[in-house]
Amino acid sequence: MTSVTRAEVIYQALRRDVLAGRFLPGDKLRFADLCERYGASMGVLREGLSRLVEQGLVTTEPQHGFRVAQLSEADLIDLTHARVTLEAMVLREAIAHGDLAWEARLVAAQHVLERIPMAQGGDPHVVDEAWTAAHASYHAALLDGCPNLRLRGIVLSLRDSAELYRRWSQRLDDSGERDVADEHAQIVEATLARDADRAVELLVGHIQRTSDILLATRPD
Repeated sequence: MTSVTRAEVIYQALRRDVLAGRFLPGDKLRFADLCERYGASMGVLREGLSRLVEQGLVTTEPQHGFRVAQLSEADLIDLTHARVTLEAMVLREAIAHGDLAWEARLVAAQHVLERIPMAQGGDPHVVDEAWTAAHASYHAALLDGCPNLRLRGIVLSLRDSAELYRRWSQRLDDSGERDVADEHAQIVEATLARDADRAVELLVGHIQRTSDILLATRPD
């Protein structure tokens, strides 16, 4: 195994464990513990943690090392506002400029997503990693028709930052009332119909529900 491949494996393992809640928000990520846990060098771990910092999943401070990002009400509200504003803009651009090939990619991504169970091992509070990858591909495909690469890059970066919040919303949602698969299907239907207003309304609602679930569980 090459060093590059090893670094990627460790990065993916770190990311998976953070998102799975094996490290809790705010937990200090000590190199000694991580070296033992993953059998990796400090250099490889530092590279992986730095990538997670870029995604907003981990934070770092001089002299204090790395920590899992805290979940804060203020940050969640700001992040949600930024996402609904920019993703709405990019989706409108995608609908205005996307071609037939884009439509085909979107349909294919949604087809794959709806055939992978969201829950891992039958536990509704643990998200399956294959579903997570398909979910990311779905949202990337949805916006892929937008020709502005800068805007798409910003939006995908914000989605990375929101991933920890999204995972915890799944853990905390005990209502059983949310049909995520149907939400995805309705967004695609409106998008393919080139109904930008309806598609944006559905996408914004889809994003906002995740935020609402977390905000509803905050301590009084």
